[in-house]
Amino acid sequence: MTVTPDYPVGATPLDPNELGGLRHKHITTQAELDELEQSNIASGLLLLSRTRRKDILTHGFAVELHRRLFGEVWHWAGAFRTTGKNIGVDPVQIGVQLREALDDALYWADRGTYVPVEAAVRLHHRIVFIHPFANGNGRHARILADAMLEKVYGVDPIDWADGADLLKMNERRAAYISALKAADRHNISPLLAFAGLATKP
Repeated sequence: MTVTPDYPVGATPLDPNELGGLRHKHITTQAELDELEQSNIASGLLLLSRTRRKDILTHGFAVELHRRLFGEVWHWAGAFRTTGKNIGVDPVQIGVQLREALDDALYWADRGTYVPVEAAVRLHHRIVFIHPFANGNGRHARILADAMLEKVYGVDPIDWADGADLLKMNERRAAYISALKAADRHNISPLLAFAGLATKP
């Protein structure tokens, strides 16, 4: 059998070929898939916590991070999507735009362009906007942004969930999706506020 996803608002639907990339064919419900992915993410986070490398703002690290977070669940983890989605850039632009986003983040860190949380939020939004992978982009972008804060800036990560489950539709997720959409329209303030950074009026 094949899992029938139950997507919350703002999630990226998988096409049949992408769903066929599920490594565990016994999974049939969204709850089972969520549990499996969460277990894989925990394993990936453990590996990330042990790494001492600071060169995380690279194309290779971003791709490897996605593979580590989702590779035990999906065959295509760590591979750029090849299909158009409800959001995201054209697939042929993914590699170039991801490199540009990471280069910009490295420039911000080197020059002190933004305070750390704002730099992380801006990188997070850029990656979600690009939507490099078939799925898991929000989780990957949040984890990469937190890794940037910890490994590059030496500060605490963002409390994205604030006690809620961002994989399920609730008030916190609704605020997150709304803030991302505002950032798409070049208004980053709601996303900064969501991340706990007060902005000037």
